[in-house]
Amino acid sequence: MNKSDLSKAVAEKCDTTPKNAVAVLDAAFDVIAEALKSKDSVTIAGFGTFATKERAAREGINPSTREKIQIPAKTVVNFKPAKPLREL
Repeated sequence: MNKSDLSKAVAEKCDTTPKNAVAVLDAAFDVIAEALKSKDSVTIAGFGTFATKERAAREGINPSTREKIQIPAKTVVNFKPAKPLREL
């Protein structure tokens, strides 16, 4: 399912136009992204929690040349599904 399919499904469930559903989804995604950008977590009851996690710098190997490379530290998004979602 892609964003277009999701917006159509939301529009049908909410009895609204697909254009309004796209606007709502875009706004929700923007709010979640802004919260994650400021290192806050977003918990949606019955669905799950989006949070950021720090990955430490580490040494890796370039598979084509087999030489060692440094992989820098970075922040990644982590999703932990809620129990009802896990049980599906």
